[in-house]
This record gives sequence, C-alpha cells and structure tokens, in this order.
Amino acid sequence: MNSHKNARLTFEGRKLLIERIAVMGLIPAAEAAGISQRTACKWRKRFAMLGHEGLIDRSSRPARTRTTVDAELMQRIERLRRKRMPMRRIAQVVGRSVATISRVLAQLGLSSLNAIDPKEPVVRYEHEAPGDLLHMDMKKLGRIAMPGHRVTGNPRNHTRGVGWEVAHVAIDDHSRVGFVQMYPNEQRPSVVAFLEAAVAHYEALGVTIKRLITDNGPAYRSKVFARACQALGIKHTFTRPYRPQTNGKAERFIQTCLREWAYGRIWATSQERTAWLPAFLAYYNARRPHSALGYKPPASRLGGNNLLQINT
Repeated sequence: MNSHKNARLTFEGRKLLIERIAVMGLIPAAEAAGISQRTACKWRKRFAMLGHEGLIDRSSRPARTRTTVDAELMQRIERLRRKRMPMRRIAQVVGRSVATISRVLAQLGLSSLNAIDPKEPVVRYEHEAPGDLLHMDMKKLGRIAMPGHRVTGNPRNHTRGVGWEVAHVAIDDHSRVGFVQMYPNEQRPSVVAFLEAAVAHYEALGVTIKRLITDNGPAYRSKVFARACQALGIKHTFTRPYRPQTNGKAERFIQTCLREWAYGRIWATSQERTAWLPAFLAYYNARRPHSALGYKPPASRLGGNNLLQINT
C-alpha cells in the first residue's frame, strides 16, 4: 500500500478506526481520527462488505472510461492495419490521434507489423538411420596472410587481395556426424571432389550414403555433379529456393564451425587454421555434446565403435 506523506489514515489506522466506531460510535471515532464523518462512513461500509481487504487502498483509475472508438471504427482500424498501413497514416485516415490508434492496435495485438503475418510452424525431421540423408553446403572464408587490424589494434595491419577459400561441409541427418574440407573455390571440380571424399569418409565409419540434399547453387545443379551422384548411387534432392531452413542442419553446423573453429581463436595464417580442422572435427564428432541428441556426441548415434575412425 502506498500512502502519501500527509495521509490521515494508513491500513493500521483504518483498522483502529473500525475498532473505535464499534466502541465510541461513528462521529466520535471520526473526530478522534481527524477525518470527516463521510470518510469514516466510507471505511465502515467497505469493512462491512469486504472485511480487512476493504481497508486496503484501491487504484484511482476509474472502473469505466469514455471512449470515442466504437466497434465499427475498431474494425476499420484493424482492416487498415492488416493492409500494412503505418500507425500515423491510420490516424490521419480515421481522424484520431496517434495515441488512440496505438492503444487500439495494442488491444488488437497488431502493434508490430510482424503480428500480421503468422509465423510458419517449425517443421523438424530426422531420418531413422545414418546415411539415409546427407546435408551438404559450403561457406566462403577470407584467407589469412597475417593477423589483421582487428587483432593487433593497428589500422596499418591489413592485407588486400588475399582472396577467399571455401569450407565444404557435410553432416549426416541422423547422427549429426560432420565432415569438412577446405578447397580453393566453390566450382564444380571442388564440389565433386568433396562429395567423393565425404562418401569415402562416411563409408570408413560404416555409413553408406543413400540420399543427398543441397541448395540450388550452380555447382550442385551441374551435370557433372549429377553424374557423380549417379555413379555413387546417391539420390540428389534440392532445397526450396530462398528457404535455407530446408537445409537447416548444414546451416547450423556451419555456424558452429565458424564460432568454434574458423573464428574461435586468432590464426597467424590460413594454413594454421586448416591444420587445426581435423582436431576440431574429432572434438565435435566424438566429445562435444549435441542438444538434439540428448547432449551426447554425434558418435553415439553410429553403430559399433567408430571413435578410432572419427579421431583419425
């Protein structure tokens, strides 16, 4: 209860007032408390209706307030908002203040334009066995010739024209066992070479790749890559255009690689970064807990004991 500094009655004072009214009567008790007879009558009435809870301060906000927005106007405001009209523009169209429109939109749950378009439900899937589906993707990384100005703090320490290199990544849908190799580009020969290396890597772990999913990149759409998939007995499917969520496991694996390996520490050169890649993959596959696997490492999803193969 928040009483102002000049309040004649607090909660305890009101209880004392009720006790005095019972003993002395209404008028003497009001005079003793230094309040009017009307105020004392008010607190006696509240106590009679609600007991001691009636002696607690109530909000000064009125129970009912007059509004100039009727049901028809509220529906009009909602229609304009669902057409993605800005709040100030709606106020001009309907002839009300911006504050009124803001209050109405808050009541309708349309304060944010994001609320107009309902979010699509998250669809999660997982294939039953290792090798049933392999996710592939790639990520361009800037080459490192020397520690840059963001590391040293010296703006003169920067290199130009060093170029890029590409991390080609693959991750098994069921086990989440990942595989990464570095290539100089993202062209068709590199993509085909990585596919063959990935299939051989998973075969060494006792996993036969049956199906592959990639995005719609030119190299993945090429006839050379299609022939390579056919020769390996792999069914190749593509993600929906502009829908990276379809290949979400590969996208998430890339973010983990960037955070914990590629940009996880300061590298002197690109060669040093690449040299640490096998150690990172061994840690990721054999020891790092994965939230989607009940915080067990991906190797726990593979049949048999594949820790030796994973750590090599």
